[in-house]
Amino acid sequence: MSLAAYCVICCRRIGTSTPSPKSNTYWRDVRKIIKFTGSLILGGSLFLTYEVLALKKSLTLDTQVVEREKMKSYIYVHTVSLDKRENHGITYQARKELHKAVRKVLATSAKILRGPFADPFSTVDVEDHECAVWLLLRKSKLDDRTARLQAVQEMSETHHWHDYQYRIIAQACDPRTLIGLARSKESDLRFFLPPPSLPSLTEDYSIEEELRQLLASLPQTELDECIQYFTSLALSESSQSLAAQKGGLWCFGGNGLPYAESFGEVPSATVEMFCLEALIKHSEMPTHCDQIEANGGLQLLQRLYRLHKDCPKIQRNIMRIIGNMALNEHLHSPIVRSGWVSLLAEAMKSPHIMEASHAARSLANLDRDTVREKYQDGVYVLHPQYRTSQPIKADVLFIHGLMGAAFKTWRQQDAEHQGPTDEASEDEARHTTCWPKTWLARDCPALRIISVEYDTSLSDWRARCPMERKSIAFRSNELLRKLRAAGVGDRPLIWVSHSMGGLLVKKMLLEASKKPEMNTVINNTRGIVFYSVPHHGSHLAEYSVNIRYLLFPSLEVKELSKDSPALKTLQDDFLEFAKDKNFQVLNFVETLPTYIGSMIKLHVVPVESAGDFVRLKHQKRFQISQASSPSPRGVTLGFGCGMAPT
Repeated sequence: MSLAAYCVICCRRIGTSTPSPKSNTYWRDVRKIIKFTGSLILGGSLFLTYEVLALKKSLTLDTQVVEREKMKSYIYVHTVSLDKRENHGITYQARKELHKAVRKVLATSAKILRGPFADPFSTVDVEDHECAVWLLLRKSKLDDRTARLQAVQEMSETHHWHDYQYRIIAQACDPRTLIGLARSKESDLRFFLPPPSLPSLTEDYSIEEELRQLLASLPQTELDECIQYFTSLALSESSQSLAAQKGGLWCFGGNGLPYAESFGEVPSATVEMFCLEALIKHSEMPTHCDQIEANGGLQLLQRLYRLHKDCPKIQRNIMRIIGNMALNEHLHSPIVRSGWVSLLAEAMKSPHIMEASHAARSLANLDRDTVREKYQDGVYVLHPQYRTSQPIKADVLFIHGLMGAAFKTWRQQDAEHQGPTDEASEDEARHTTCWPKTWLARDCPALRIISVEYDTSLSDWRARCPMERKSIAFRSNELLRKLRAAGVGDRPLIWVSHSMGGLLVKKMLLEASKKPEMNTVINNTRGIVFYSVPHHGSHLAEYSVNIRYLLFPSLEVKELSKDSPALKTLQDDFLEFAKDKNFQVLNFVETLPTYIGSMIKLHVVPVESAGDFVRLKHQKRFQISQASSPSPRGVTLGFGCGMAPT
């Protein structure tokens, strides 16, 4: 009992005794550390959880967007704050580093779970059939050119997607991919968005007035005579037309054109055509192209293009302007943004060779991913017009002659044409396909086939620009410069020429031999084909029966005078030059007379003027063959069959 009482007393003493100061401080510090550490761990866990979830959300493809896309014509994207204050400080840097770390983790897991998504995409919410779309989009934006081109090719060859999937590509691809799709032969037009909407028209709106203001805004100094002529003509006709619409001017025919138009002294039949002729000339100058774009010319031309769907000539002239502007790479972005790629892609699929070729030229000038050359006005690629994996081994150039054209000179007529041949008709139904583009391209797909166009006239009455008097020497230098810019001379080359075009070829080769930078053109020339070329002149300049055409022969006709000293010198120099370079030359001549207008019938190139030649029996000048398909005989005699009236 006493022992128990003693123990109780001792316990009470211990319980009532003052604790040691040192022990009390130690436990207090431990509790503080536990509280701080617990708060830090809890807060950090919450912060990390929030950031991981936020990052996962930002990297996860929202399938609701795809569902909305099936019904709408646009994709929703999450906006990002532009407040610079949020991009500074320790918190921002910490989040940035954390995002990098988690992104690497997600990318690594993506490689393990899904091989194709090695890039920073999360496939958590993407269905399997949607992966290909986003994979190709991602691949088309890589820096690797080969992979990028392959992605565009795979897109163009895909034809089983739904409409909304094509729309996704159209909305999410970059301009480089869009241009590549436009130049791919198998591309679906659903890849291309409709052009942006143009402002609605008011009742007093006049597209003629808009064109006039655009022309007036362009520099009017330091212009050659033809640009000044076309500009003044367009501005004059516009003002007269507007006055006629307001009842203040009587106009012949009621169409706002002057009386002189009834005699064919102006180049076009509408005010719009006058303005487009002027704009084509202005668009050949880079500084003027900048002004056209800055003053809304791309949108104005697009409105005119849509208004004249039934007028191919107006549409072709508009595409000529776009093609000239596309020669300036800094204007590519405005051209793409204005929606022109969609219109050009549609025109590329046109069955009419002229529309398709003009669109092909514009798109080739826009495509800097696969095309190194630049095609200036008048230089058209007939084959290949689309992107191709076929290596190009040689170039074949077609140069038309007097009153010819880049496309119609090399066409074959559908049927026998009874009666005299008048001026070339704009109706393409009279002609079949262009044989260099169809027969030659089919037989020799490894060729690049180029056709050149330049303006010619029989009489100064019919000259497009009365002040333009270009000699053979001037034209040859101009064409040589354009062809060299198109890469002519970089590979083996064959020239095919008709009429005055043969004289230009001879002059171009002689001029190229004098310029060191043009040596590749000479060294790579393998052969020349002459169709009815007046090596020693023609009687055409001596005829003045038809006043409408030959009262005032043009400079081109005068230079073709029979036994002209200039032509004799050109022929002698070329023969010596061709012999020295061992050129292979094939020369043909006509055997039947040709109608010029409605009254003149003559051999434009007489037999004695053709030099050494291969005679094609029973053939006219512009109608070398009437075969409806290529034949072995035709191929043997020069790359195919027949030229139609030009």
